[in-house]
Amino acid sequence: MKKVLCGSEMDRMPNWAFRIMAFMFKITDIFKSTENKLDPFDIQKGQTVVDYGSGTGRYLRKASELVGDNGLVYAIDIQELAIKSAFRMIEKYDLKNVKPVLADGWSVNLPTHTADIVYALDMFHMIGNPGEFLKELNRITKTDGILYLENGHQPRTLAKDKVSKSGFWEITDETKTFLKCKPKSLEMSEKQKIQ
Repeated sequence: MKKVLCGSEMDRMPNWAFRIMAFMFKITDIFKSTENKLDPFDIQKGQTVVDYGSGTGRYLRKASELVGDNGLVYAIDIQELAIKSAFRMIEKYDLKNVKPVLADGWSVNLPTHTADIVYALDMFHMIGNPGEFLKELNRITKTDGILYLENGHQPRTLAKDKVSKSGFWEITDETKTFLKCKPKSLEMSEKQKIQ
């Protein structure tokens, strides 16, 4: 049942599972605020941030506040209902600096080296092709940018193994909650894979 609800390398959650997840988050958020979830990411005014796998949009308001009027937050998800949720959050809280983007598989229509910070929370376990996913995150992240990656519903050792095998990221720190990674150059990563 956990695989059906939480996903396991299925890339896109079914609509009914998304609706159940959204309901569960509403209940959970009543008892435990998400306000501090982004604090360790040191998001600054004027930055461009990507919330990859934005889901119900529970972090968009805070991210919007952190980047300020001169910053930008991309709410990216493969699930159409997530994009609708992002638009509802934009309208409800007048989030002028949030742009929803529907991903095509793991690929997104963003320019190369766009993001100062990318965070992917509670979704990495759902990615069927972590190497290609991590390559795309590398592409959209600035060369001095940072990726914060939560394990999701998988062991930390498996998440670290996927990051390491991808060749696109170097894990620079880890906490109980997430891995902090810096991008490797795409050219170097591709050369290492050939050898």
